[in-house]
Amino acid sequence: MTHTGPAIWAEEAGDAAHPLVVLVHGAMDRSAGMLRLSRRLDHEYRVVRYDRRGYGRSTPHGGPFDMAAQVADLVQVLAGRRAVIVGHSYGGNVALAAAQMHPHLVAGVAIYETPLSWEPWWPGTTAGASAIKAAGRPHEAAEAFMRRLLGDARWEGLPERTRASRRAEGVALVDELADLREHRPWHADRIHVPVVVGYGTTGATHHRQGMTLAAETIRNAQLVVLDGCGHGAPNTNAEAFRRHLIDPLFATVGAPWRR
Repeated sequence: MTHTGPAIWAEEAGDAAHPLVVLVHGAMDRSAGMLRLSRRLDHEYRVVRYDRRGYGRSTPHGGPFDMAAQVADLVQVLAGRRAVIVGHSYGGNVALAAAQMHPHLVAGVAIYETPLSWEPWWPGTTAGASAIKAAGRPHEAAEAFMRRLLGDARWEGLPERTRASRRAEGVALVDELADLREHRPWHADRIHVPVVVGYGTTGATHHRQGMTLAAETIRNAQLVVLDGCGHGAPNTNAEAFRRHLIDPLFATVGAPWRR
């Protein structure tokens, strides 16, 4: 089933009677980046993917792109249903912020390599930090981010229409990351749902440090290390991601969690 709200596109798969899982993508990504993971889940669960505001089919969008708006979109997608929320990269902050603000709707949270960019030790050399520095040139910021993610050759091999649509997402990219840098979106002592935190062994050092800190400060959080995985694990290693990161969360939450 596909449905739309005010400028937010979402798609649901699986039996509507099954417990709900919502997948939240990261910066300069789209719901398509969570499709492989959805397919590892939708034979047992009702799974929702959605394009966050300013990305993919949730464009054009006039904003704002701060965390309060991101959480409001997630709540809209939930439509009163209780769910396990899985957040990749920036999406993990949306998931934890929702758990803090709306614990009655969130049964548990899994996050993977989620940036803690408000922390004073967070490096200023990341792709996200570089995007913020180009705040007055959002199209250039988006292209630079994608070049860093894909490499120059893959970026230049994309059709111009695709590159143009990705550049247009630069406004959302810059605004949401600048907001994240300036405003802590959640507090560990206010998270009262089960949480599983993960990073990959081939990922960046700052993600390992960030996820270790999150696991140490969120009460009873489980830390999972995905061997041989990088930042794109929900797409490149979907089966391992489910088995090692999400299944332990399901076991802790206990199904069914719908209300």
